Amino acid sequence: MHTLSASSSNEAAVERYKRVFNRFASIERNGEKFMTRDDFVNAIAPGEDYKRLQRSQYGVLFNVADQSRSGTLSLSDFTVFENLLSLPDAEYEIAFRLFDTEGTGMITRDQFRQILTANVGQDAIPFDFECEWLKLYTGGKDATHEMPYKEFTQLLKGLQAERLRQEFRFYDIEATGYITPDEFKKVIIDIAGHKLSELVLDNLPTLCNIYAGNKVSFANVMAFYNVIREMDMVECIVRKAIETSKDKTITKADFLFTAARETRFSLFTPMEADIIFHFAGLDNPSGKLTLGDFFRLLEAKWEHALPVTNPAAPEIKRGAIHDILKGSYGFLLGSISGAVGATVVYPIDLVKTRMQNQRSKVVGELLYKNSIDCFKKVVKNEGLLGLYRGLGPQLVGVAPEKAIKLTMNDLVREHLTDKSGNITLTGELIAGGVAGGSQVVFTNPLEIVKIRLQIAGEAAKTLDAPRPGAVAIVRTLGIVGLYKGATACLLRDIPFSAIYFPVYAHLKKDMFHEGHDHRLSIGELLIAGAVAGMPAAYFTTPADVIKTRLQVEAKKGQSSYAGIGDAARKIYHEEGFRAFFKGGPARVLRSSPQFGTTLMVYEILQRAFPFGGSQEVAQQALAHVTPSHSDDLSYLQSKNALKILLDVHYKFGIVPPNAKIPGAGSS
Repeated sequence: MHTLSASSSNEAAVERYKRVFNRFASIERNGEKFMTRDDFVNAIAPGEDYKRLQRSQYGVLFNVADQSRSGTLSLSDFTVFENLLSLPDAEYEIAFRLFDTEGTGMITRDQFRQILTANVGQDAIPFDFECEWLKLYTGGKDATHEMPYKEFTQLLKGLQAERLRQEFRFYDIEATGYITPDEFKKVIIDIAGHKLSELVLDNLPTLCNIYAGNKVSFANVMAFYNVIREMDMVECIVRKAIETSKDKTITKADFLFTAARETRFSLFTPMEADIIFHFAGLDNPSGKLTLGDFFRLLEAKWEHALPVTNPAAPEIKRGAIHDILKGSYGFLLGSISGAVGATVVYPIDLVKTRMQNQRSKVVGELLYKNSIDCFKKVVKNEGLLGLYRGLGPQLVGVAPEKAIKLTMNDLVREHLTDKSGNITLTGELIAGGVAGGSQVVFTNPLEIVKIRLQIAGEAAKTLDAPRPGAVAIVRTLGIVGLYKGATACLLRDIPFSAIYFPVYAHLKKDMFHEGHDHRLSIGELLIAGAVAGMPAAYFTTPADVIKTRLQVEAKKGQSSYAGIGDAARKIYHEEGFRAFFKGGPARVLRSSPQFGTTLMVYEILQRAFPFGGSQEVAQQALAHVTPSHSDDLSYLQSKNALKILLDVHYKFGIVPPNAKIPGAGSS
């Protein structure tokens, strides 16, 4: 049974390799496909932003895959490489094959020097290849010996510590045992910059603040290095300590106590504990840290290659009251953020409505030349408050509109997402369309009242008529009248949401690379929301024009409409095709910043008032650092394969294009 399962798994892996290869291979010779270096990098690092890891560093792996040194890869070459990545010691295998330029299974001292020097560039702090440490592995000048695979792996494991010692001596010219905070930062970036988060990297010089003085000792440097090396153990101890903590926070004493209780030997010195809590608590100086605080230490790019279990996150049973409170929490935040977004752009919305209702073929009705002229005349004739006529019903409608729209989109989207976490474009369009359609039951009555209030100010000025209030309009319309134009409203809101939500999702994913290892900034959310609103708003303007005409009471001399088709025909014959896009720019100017502002405020509120307190935040932090099953396994394995090479030097592979790298085929 196990044999059948393993065989099935291998077949699936081979099919996946073949599918990826055929997708990215760009060269064809005699009916056979081949990959270039660029094709290879695109295949093993899809979606990579190349901010922390450069494209050329992924390209180093091509030298391992290209065993024939031909400069291209066949399907067989790619399959062998992918299979190599699946080995438990893949990181060391990759490094060994890269240094073993002759393919003999042994590495000499000269090969080690040649590959290391060629791949780190001329600006790196020079490594002393005559040091006593290296001689212990390779022998002296008169008694050199070649290193087989397992000996070489031990050399690599100790290389980082030796480089740290050499770089400390490089800066400590007078042998005082101290270096400056800025020099310490340079050393750590060289040694382990790829492992640490931007937060820690930016604050490395603050290490000197832990103890008296303004310099960093060698003991401080070694303590910091030991913490980095033992971060997996730090994670285990932190998880264990937080699991037993009532408020899901721990102090330095809790950490050391748990470490002593859970391990046979003391792993962390008091200085190392000081360093852990100093950098984990950069944004939380209380001394009581959450799981999320600790996970800000490391660069989130480095994930487990396989799904991991979560001992610190036991399943918590939630009752109906919890679900109601959480739903109310989301409803409240959505209402507040929606209200802010609506208020910010409401003057633009009023101008848009007035422009759309203007009948250009009726004598004396051409009140406004354009949107700017309309804005000026509203302020002149009705005052600044005139720009906000009808805002009350709009704000009342924002709460159910945002709650229903967002909830329905998430619900349908989740239902149409497969087990791998993928959803088709058709599924995204359906989810958005359902969300847009479901909101009309609440928004249509409120929109018709809002529009009539917006037009009332105009009528009061031109006809010297009293301005009706919202209650009077509702009484006049009745229940049936409140849903006048509902079909047109559906024709506008369904395509709007069907366009908006997929565009918004893809902007976040493809442009800003949102994922469990990257939470979008406020600016990125604002841009994604605003840009997504542009095409959605403009392309649905014709439906919005028809809806406005149906919902506004026709004045004397104006055409009245029997329905959508009748309205469309009359507008076209009387005013031309361009009339369908009246108020289009104003609609874009309103919808784009409105949606951007709404989502930005929503994000701020979520961060400022997290639901559930510390425990909920800890669970969310844990979710962000635990890889999902939808992650591409090859991508994770490819990134992880670089870890040992980056331990050799964080710039490994970033060399001038014309540099000669031994063992690299021409591309």
